[in-house]
Amino acid sequence: MEIDFKHGLPPEDARARLEVLGEYLHNRHGIRVTWSDDGRARFHGKYLVVKIDGEIRMEPGMVKFRGEDPGFLWRKKATEYIHGKLKSYLDPKHTLADLPRGK
Repeated sequence: MEIDFKHGLPPEDARARLEVLGEYLHNRHGIRVTWSDDGRARFHGKYLVVKIDGEIRMEPGMVKFRGEDPGFLWRKKATEYIHGKLKSYLDPKHTLADLPRGK
């Protein structure tokens, strides 16, 4: 599964927001997100019955999500969920402090 999400945030702000999204995913769903460097993170866990395993890469103005395809039955729901979270967390209208952390 591949999702490319464009945004207009500075790299440091996008990274901070993705870190908060990682906190949310861990606190809410038990999905672990680990950063290997400034622009790359691995994620691993399970959401409902779907195994979540893949990578997030940051590029200037773009976040690239690459993960295992959950299969036909869950593909659309998973894509919509991930796209929705990226849209929400990378929206400059929301301050970093306002973003949910799943606690």
